[in-house]
Amino acid sequence: MSLENPAEAVPLLVIHALRTLFRTPDGEARAVDQLDLEIERGEIVGIVGESGSGKTVTALSILGLLQNAGGSVSGDIVFDGIDLSTLSDQAWARIRGARIGLIFQDPKSRLNPVFSVGAQIAEILQLHRGLDADAAWAQMLALLEEVNLSSAEALAGAYPHQLSMGQAQRVMIAMALALEPDLLIADEPTASLDATIQAEILDLIHAQQREKGMAILLISHNLAVIAQLAERVVVLYAGHILEQAPVEILFQQPHHPYTQGLIVSLPYNQKLNERLHSIPGTIPDARNLPHGCRFAPRCTARERYKLDICEREAPELEIIAAGHQVRCWLYQSSADHTAPLEPGFMQAID
Repeated sequence: MSLENPAEAVPLLVIHALRTLFRTPDGEARAVDQLDLEIERGEIVGIVGESGSGKTVTALSILGLLQNAGGSVSGDIVFDGIDLSTLSDQAWARIRGARIGLIFQDPKSRLNPVFSVGAQIAEILQLHRGLDADAAWAQMLALLEEVNLSSAEALAGAYPHQLSMGQAQRVMIAMALALEPDLLIADEPTASLDATIQAEILDLIHAQQREKGMAILLISHNLAVIAQLAERVVVLYAGHILEQAPVEILFQQPHHPYTQGLIVSLPYNQKLNERLHSIPGTIPDARNLPHGCRFAPRCTARERYKLDICEREAPELEIIAAGHQVRCWLYQSSADHTAPLEPGFMQAID
């Protein structure tokens, strides 16, 4: 009987108390605030939220790409036992791309316009794998075929402006998979694609994940995209996690009013000739966040239950069931506040 590998019992990525700040002429912007997150080996975790919620900043913080862009990152980010905050530029070069891959939205803007796509992928293989030119070119063609790009030889000689958006995104996926990373961060990978191509790209990413056993952090503003791929979902709003749960539980038993609003707003939940549901208001400016709950100014449940505490004090992220956490005074009590609802009872959306 073989013993379990102790390393496999430790999460691949552990983030604790992540805070990312930007200093601007108009004050300090708290883009991510006290974020805790773990990703297991081979797990697919989705982060969902509106623009400005801190999703992309979280990804860039993990990759150490904000310090030279005016960002101040604090907290613990540990990848496979490596404290990423201690890495030198040389050490980062061995992590980014090689062990943590990245797929951005708008793939054409991420490809070098003056080199063919084949040359760009082959260069990665030569630099990081030490392959000679012929071996790198052969491996590059195999990667293009692996991401379902037909006529790989002809496409390898094409330049980014000659590709469709779907082809460009498949090339980006091939580049991200070239070094077989342990973790793939996919930041809005289908945002610029039509619905049919979106589904194909998500199926491709999922197939590659199953084949290679890598973990994925999928970032999207679209809950439908998250539902198609993720196993666990983190709902991010104004730098705070408001709710996280396994994907089936989140969709069947969403507790936070923000999560409920996102789900009700999905197109397939809209009835014919019915007024489209939307969440009132806008996400707050990171330089001027509410004193209490970040979502309080937009929350109809706060008004329905007359929860004054929401504007005074921010709730903690608390466990309400196995694997399910919620940050909301509807289900959380304090010295001067009694929660009006029990976990499992979900207030109706207006």
